[in-house]
Amino acid sequence: MIDSSPNLTWVNVLIGLLFILFDSLLSLVLGLGIGGSLMVAAARCVLQLSIMGLILDKVFASNNIWGVIGIAVLLNLLGAFEATYNKAKRRFSNMFPLILASMLSGTIPISVLGTRFAMSQSPFWQPDQYIPILGMILGNAISSIGIALNSVHKEFSENRDKIETYLAFGASRFEACKPVGKEALKLALLPVTNQLSVIGLISIPGMMTGAIVGGKSVEQAARLQMIIMFMISASSALCVLLALFFSLTTLVDSRCRIRLDRLDSRKPVFYRYRDAAGEKTWKGIKRLRCWGRRESGTEEERRGLLNGNQD
Repeated sequence: MIDSSPNLTWVNVLIGLLFILFDSLLSLVLGLGIGGSLMVAAARCVLQLSIMGLILDKVFASNNIWGVIGIAVLLNLLGAFEATYNKAKRRFSNMFPLILASMLSGTIPISVLGTRFAMSQSPFWQPDQYIPILGMILGNAISSIGIALNSVHKEFSENRDKIETYLAFGASRFEACKPVGKEALKLALLPVTNQLSVIGLISIPGMMTGAIVGGKSVEQAARLQMIIMFMISASSALCVLLALFFSLTTLVDSRCRIRLDRLDSRKPVFYRYRDAAGEKTWKGIKRLRCWGRRESGTEEERRGLLNGNQD
């Protein structure tokens, strides 16, 4: 099959960026206050995809299992960072390593078993097959973990009396936290469930489109997408389940005490340093502007004195 797809350049990317500019303009007109966030997200998208493209191009060319393992670990590290510091509004103690352990335990086994047996891929680590699938699984796992943990942390911050009541009547920490965990798990899996419901009927997913463009028949591409969606569902559930276990056992200790001192609602420390540096820079710019105005006024006064124009 001859590849008839066009060769895209940075000009095409800039044309596509106009859609983000439209969103930013809409935000400005309606006063949504998200225009800056959209532009920053778009800049991150360009930078991250450019770097990832350079790395993956070399990994695909090498066809080396150690390169695939390195990319898999790197993607999980970045996913855990995103889930911990960008998706979660509040963070519990040792959240990053625990979320990383959850993601490694939930994504690697499912992706390996799925590609090897459900997709009949041999070897399972074929870079151009395994890495994109792992990336899709991780992307959905990040969103699901964020939804679940935000639900749990909000419940502990705003409705801790319910959990305390269970504990006061002699419930174990598992029994007291079970309703909170179940509700969080249901919320986390709702987007995946909705996606399964409408896929193929309303939306044509990206992996299926890519497979068709790559030369597979529509029937084969549809079956591939089914397998991937089932893998995403199982991996998201496993990642969220482990993340909830770590979160709940941290916030309710072995002596059945609620430990809100282990929950931090502040921005991550590096973001606080960034904001402080930005604030200092902005204050410095304002001082320079004020200093320039004072100097200008002094010069005008001197000229008035020299010309004999005194009040």
